[in-house]
Amino acid sequence: MRKLSVFGATGTIGDNTLDLVGRHPDKFEIEVLTAHENIEKLAALARIHKPSLVVVSDPECRQRLASALSDLPIKVEAGAQAMVDAACAPVDLVVMGIVGFAALGPSLAAVRYADAVALANKECLVVSGAMLMETAARYATRLLPVDSEHNGVFQLLDGRDGDIPSKIVLTASGGPFRDMSLDDMARVTPEMAIAHPNWIMGAKISVDSATMMNKGLELIEARVLFNVVPEMLDVVVHPQSIVHALVHFRDGSVLAHMATPDMRVPLAYCLGFPERIDHGGTALDLASLGALNFEPIERSRFPCLVHAERAMHKGGIYPTVLNAANEVAVSGFLSGKLKFTDIAETVTRALDAEAELIAPFDPTTLAGLETCDKKTRHFCSELIKDMS
Repeated sequence: MRKLSVFGATGTIGDNTLDLVGRHPDKFEIEVLTAHENIEKLAALARIHKPSLVVVSDPECRQRLASALSDLPIKVEAGAQAMVDAACAPVDLVVMGIVGFAALGPSLAAVRYADAVALANKECLVVSGAMLMETAARYATRLLPVDSEHNGVFQLLDGRDGDIPSKIVLTASGGPFRDMSLDDMARVTPEMAIAHPNWIMGAKISVDSATMMNKGLELIEARVLFNVVPEMLDVVVHPQSIVHALVHFRDGSVLAHMATPDMRVPLAYCLGFPERIDHGGTALDLASLGALNFEPIERSRFPCLVHAERAMHKGGIYPTVLNAANEVAVSGFLSGKLKFTDIAETVTRALDAEAELIAPFDPTTLAGLETCDKKTRHFCSELIKDMS
């Protein structure tokens, strides 16, 4: 039995992780479950999986959760520090499904105490990739990428220490606006943006996919995870979302990772690693698909990808500013304060504020990252007030 902690248990990653746990009751035991504020669902999951600890990040929700579980011997905690403390539980695997910068503290704690961390959070590697990788190496904790693209690259490179890739290519579905004009993009609504054609995801990551920021963040992740220079990374549009990654080698060989667009596939790889377990979904049938298409990305139509590539090449504190600005801008769009195309404009102006947001902060310290993140969020919030 492997002991698991599932952070973000009520979200998409949590749903798929716990579906796999339910399919393999002889293999996994849940130690910790966390959520942001979905008390009803978290309580229901706690009754099913009987963890030792449940944590809600919103302190105001603690009493409701405690009342809902008062008849069970389950410890209930709340707040940001409680999340970090929960990540210190000695388990075999932590599944980190928290969205955004909020996952940084728990992730840094998890890589110190868990045997392995299945990382589904992009922002931790974008904001503090070097720090996270160094900490994981120091404590001999294995980082397993959950993103389908990075999981694919990880599988393609596993056991190939002597085979240095010449190029790593991540695929992008193109999102719901792959063929939409720039003029029409200005009229995109939140409802349109969260309707991803292939994947079932949360609102924030769905918007990131529509702007292609998601793919830009994934490039930064790949640079950190696989220790490659930015020039070795590229993106190609693949509408079917069957091929998730391609690795080119110097002898001209290209290896591709293929799977159905189902998050249980990469999660099953992480949960079972180094063995493989049944993911419970539909098997890939290439004959029924008929054809797989690939095309270049029109970067002029997706400026968020260009901004992410700029931050990746610049390095330092730039990815922290990129991430914070994007999170605030996406929130502004989802709440109706910004147009869809204003997301990229907000990120641009944050990256251009070098004297205010770039120069003052040290990217090698947690305090520097946190202060830069806070300052960028304030800068963008004030900017959105002027743009509204």
